[in-house]
Amino acid sequence: MNRLRVLTTVSCIALLGAMATQSARADAWNKKTVVTFGSPVEIPGVHLAGWGVLPAGTYVFKVMDSLSDRHIVQIFNKDETTIYATILAIPNYRLKATDKTVITFRERPAGEPEALRAWFYPGRNWGEEFVYPKAKAVALAKASNAPVLFTPAEIPVEVAEPIKSVDEPIVVGLKRAPIMAIQPTGEEVQLAEVVTAPPAEELQIARAPVSNAADGTLPATASELPLTVFFALLAMASAFPVRAAMKRLQ
Repeated sequence: MNRLRVLTTVSCIALLGAMATQSARADAWNKKTVVTFGSPVEIPGVHLAGWGVLPAGTYVFKVMDSLSDRHIVQIFNKDETTIYATILAIPNYRLKATDKTVITFRERPAGEPEALRAWFYPGRNWGEEFVYPKAKAVALAKASNAPVLFTPAEIPVEVAEPIKSVDEPIVVGLKRAPIMAIQPTGEEVQLAEVVTAPPAEELQIARAPVSNAADGTLPATASELPLTVFFALLAMASAFPVRAAMKRLQ
């Protein structure tokens, strides 16, 4: 009987391991990252009305879509029940990766909240450089004395309801919007002059399907469910012959 218990326990552990793998894989797809800000932070992109500046607190960053050379990033509340913002971003390369999340900001005049610039996921040589509306980008470029990415496209800044699907018109608009950079002098330049794109092989990884940021589930083409079911069946199947053998020994 003790052998039966041990085998059943091992099978259950294998099943739990498969479930843990599914969770870890989901985080790898959407780069889920928990970030705590110690002071207010101004954000670009399309945000819920009244949330253009995030108060100090804890938030969750996820990649909503990365099927092209541009990404769509969403910011959630700590419990992931509310989507505050949906932001257009461009992969920007850095020479050295770190084992921790890195968030960078734009310099602002004293008394104004820091402005979000980029988000680097742990272990990656490239991060998400965020794109601002043109008017805001011009002001940030002058204040920080550095080029700022912008889109001249007319995209709504505030929305009444959270954006939950990549098929919503606003998201489609973000993915198609032209992107340039504005210099501190006010000169508009091409993106390639200020952004170093990741190597081609890393872009191929970036273009892989990501999970649904609204519910954290994997797409059907990348689901770990078959593996989980396999371990579950294995656990049940292995218990029956052992149980029969134990009965014969009795």
